[in-house]
Amino acid sequence: MKKQRQERILGLLSERKVETQEEMAALLKSEGFNVTQATVSRDIKELRLVKILGNDGAYFYGKNDVSEGGKRNYNILTDSIISVDNAVNIVVVKCRAGRANAVCAAIDGMERSKIVGTIAGDDTIFIVLKSEDEAAALRDEIKLLIAE
Repeated sequence: MKKQRQERILGLLSERKVETQEEMAALLKSEGFNVTQATVSRDIKELRLVKILGNDGAYFYGKNDVSEGGKRNYNILTDSIISVDNAVNIVVVKCRAGRANAVCAAIDGMERSKIVGTIAGDDTIFIVLKSEDEAAALRDEIKLLIAE
């Protein structure tokens, strides 16, 4: 059932722009899948989906398409991040209101082995790394991205 549901999620994303997890859950329910928002959230994470900024300024879910050189993730990061700093082994990223989850998903998609975990609120992300040096390196990498 999980595999079929996740395949359908990818199918829905190829057919239309889905902006929220609640919208995705409603679409899946209308097709007979018994899901909650939490289930959809886990599926999105497992499928490594990210929020993409559309031409109309609205965000929608899509595949983390590395074949485009990470352009979509790059746009989310550069358009959404306001500042970044670190304290010991924690990197704190401040984002425009409502965009932290999309930025966090993009950072999670970077698959950095030194990241222990991430958590996002509405406009702030905490990234825990294994060492202070790794935190400083990630902070500097993000600063370079948003300075361009």
